[in-house]
Amino acid sequence: MTLFDDNASVVPASPQRWRRSTVAGLWSLAIAVIVLFVMTFLPSAYVIQQPGPVFDTLGTSTNAEGEEVPLISVPDEDDDTSTGQLDLLTVQVSGNRERTPSWIELALAWFDRSRAVVPIDRIFPAGQTTEQRNTENAALMTDSQVESSAAALRALGYDVPQQIAVATVDDSGAAAGLLQQNDVLTTVDGVTAPNVDAVRAAVQAAAGAPVTIGYERDGAAGTVEITPRQTDVNGQQQYLLGVGLMLSFDLPVDVKIQLNDVGGPSAGMMFALGIIDKMSPGDLTGGQHIAGTGTIDADGNVGPIGGIRQKLYGARDAGATWFLAPAANCNEVVGHVPDGIRVFSTSTLQESLTVLQTIRDGGDLDALPTCGSGS
Repeated sequence: MTLFDDNASVVPASPQRWRRSTVAGLWSLAIAVIVLFVMTFLPSAYVIQQPGPVFDTLGTSTNAEGEEVPLISVPDEDDDTSTGQLDLLTVQVSGNRERTPSWIELALAWFDRSRAVVPIDRIFPAGQTTEQRNTENAALMTDSQVESSAAALRALGYDVPQQIAVATVDDSGAAAGLLQQNDVLTTVDGVTAPNVDAVRAAVQAAAGAPVTIGYERDGAAGTVEITPRQTDVNGQQQYLLGVGLMLSFDLPVDVKIQLNDVGGPSAGMMFALGIIDKMSPGDLTGGQHIAGTGTIDADGNVGPIGGIRQKLYGARDAGATWFLAPAANCNEVVGHVPDGIRVFSTSTLQESLTVLQTIRDGGDLDALPTCGSGS
């Protein structure tokens, strides 16, 4: 008997194969890790808009020294009869060109109706830094406060003269060396210019031909001939003088608006309503909690704004039950109104006042224009 056979061969055992389900699971885990890495660290081309802070124009705000002061104050006016609120609304932007939201943050925002995922170029134009955007929004807020004051005072019967002033002069523009900062423009080709749009329209109508600009400088009148230069502006060819123009107003009442760290022009209408309430006897709100948004010009025209859906949710979260929306934004409002809020559309300051008076007096609300029916 032999214990070993020299002719015998030993066959190694076959390695045990993984089950298909195990292999599939490992591949799924690997893909998930890769996707998670991409969603966490790969830059996106989007930012998130979400409801921002809400401010009662009839209440207070914090000044630069950290003190609570009236958001709107008017000399010799001590109207504390309002028991309701007139809220202005803001939108916060999560992300910027220096730090975009992760894909995970974008995915979470996509399923939140109070937030919106928007292309970054819509909020931060190419070539514009966050600091430049903040500076621009601060300037728009300042202009909005002045125009809302003018609109409110005119609605109250005050005479508010206005003039077109040169805010900036492009050193390489057509008007360089001809017009100066703080010059007041009076005429274009002998025709009185009532506003900035009228000046722009007259320059475009000249189609590159020289235009004669009448102006006042340090109280002295003068004229100058300027040949506009054709320039590409957002893909369109326009004729430009090379100056930045703004409306300035001789306000008969020194209205002060205190609101820090908020930019843009969209609070204009609510500023105007707050000023009117402060300067009018009685309670414009009727004790109701009313929110709204919209730009405004000195003539009381209410214009569209951005982020209105986020502002609707911000108003709801703040406890408002009524909402004033610019008529030009109604297509964004329909189908996106949170429960508990009733929305009215408005295109002028007078229409907004009519809504407030109807709410206060318990009038026929169904007769007022709303987004989707009558706007």
